[in-house]
Amino acid sequence: MDKVAYFSYPFTFEASFLHEDESAEALPEWPVLYCEVLSLDFWQRYCVEGYGAAVLPATPGSHTLTVSTWRPVELGTVAELRRFFLGGSLELEDLSYVRIPGTFKGERLSRFGLRTETTGSVTFRLHCLQQSRAFMESSSLRRRMRSVLDRLEGFSQQSSVHNVLEAFRRARRRMQEARGSLPQDLVSPSGTVVS
Repeated sequence: MDKVAYFSYPFTFEASFLHEDESAEALPEWPVLYCEVLSLDFWQRYCVEGYGAAVLPATPGSHTLTVSTWRPVELGTVAELRRFFLGGSLELEDLSYVRIPGTFKGERLSRFGLRTETTGSVTFRLHCLQQSRAFMESSSLRRRMRSVLDRLEGFSQQSSVHNVLEAFRRARRRMQEARGSLPQDLVSPSGTVVS
């Protein structure tokens, strides 16, 4: 058996960021998608099958994210039998512990002593949009530049011919100036070199 469950549950998520909300020394963090996988059996017992987290893509467009999941476990046969027959399992009190706990203040995070097992993966198909005044200003600048270039497109062939002729005139003038600075005995009036 494949052991894959397909769900199609579209949802919309909107996040806003205001510079006034952040302190000067804090760096803004990109949004994180946390997931908790639960199972429900015939007797209406549920078990936590896994936890996972992924940082949302920073670029707009369609993205597919595969999040590996894990769950905390108790060691021993009795714990596994309890999970199987009675349902229920160890659960995290704070879902942010899947990644970096909200209460964490140190430099290094150690999960030593937390026993876990991998339980599979969850795949998300995301369609991301981003809107910002900064994005709008840069895109309007690009649009203005594009419209100027589009208007000049008709003149581009004429201007390139003009540029070539102008470069030829400058090169000819420099050659004539260089010839004029040569001693007269090297250059004959007919333009041939005297040997």
